[in-house]
Amino acid sequence: MYDLQGKVAIVTGAGSGIGRAIALRLAKEGAQVAAVDILGETAMAVADEMRKLGGKALGIVADVGNREDVERMVAAVVAQLGRIDVLYNNAGVVMYKPVVEILEEEWEDLFRVNMKGVFLVAQAVARQMISQRGGKIINLASVAGKRGMPNLSAYCASKFGVVGFTQALAWELADYGITVNAMCPGVVDTPMWEKLDAEICRRQGLPRGEARRRAINTNVIKRVETPEEVANLAVFLASSESDYITGQSLNVCGGRVFH
Repeated sequence: MYDLQGKVAIVTGAGSGIGRAIALRLAKEGAQVAAVDILGETAMAVADEMRKLGGKALGIVADVGNREDVERMVAAVVAQLGRIDVLYNNAGVVMYKPVVEILEEEWEDLFRVNMKGVFLVAQAVARQMISQRGGKIINLASVAGKRGMPNLSAYCASKFGVVGFTQALAWELADYGITVNAMCPGVVDTPMWEKLDAEICRRQGLPRGEARRRAINTNVIKRVETPEEVANLAVFLASSESDYITGQSLNVCGGRVFH
């Protein structure tokens, strides 16, 4: 367990999956958490769950790809909770499609969330952390940011981008006492993976669940990853025990990739 009493954290994409698991784990560790999601109902539901755990929580509706939304979100957190100690840039989308079929607007829509959103939120939060002279930024990348995969070209490109952005930002913010790292999950039991499995199976004529089963079998640990296992790494990176770690993209993937 990590003692995060008094820490203030923002989790984007907190309405479900990995984001929800991170938000709830932070609340259990004593942090005050702003659960941010584009869907207001899910953001508020997660905030209610965190309050039941005894923590102070906010539910905020925001589109991470919209600068005005992002700046409003950051201002609301500072106004109500006083500071920002930890950011989890978790919001993301996926697309499984051969590159020759991808429409320009589909590519742009994915990058709007997975790269522009990460940039906008990190930029706004970094300004606050610089004024505080400290903080931790954790970006959600993926094993798809370590290895190209067929029919995931847009998603892989965006997650490779998150890895590079993480490294550059670690250099830029180090003198202000801010660390920047990324997490690289694999096959996680989330709505995103359900969507991905359904699309792969549809295209390949497979029964639902078969694509995920085959993906799991390429892991060293041959089972699906839980969102809570990603949250385990997330709280470590939020804690003082990770103070000498920065610029890293850490795999939490059951051995799906090794670098």
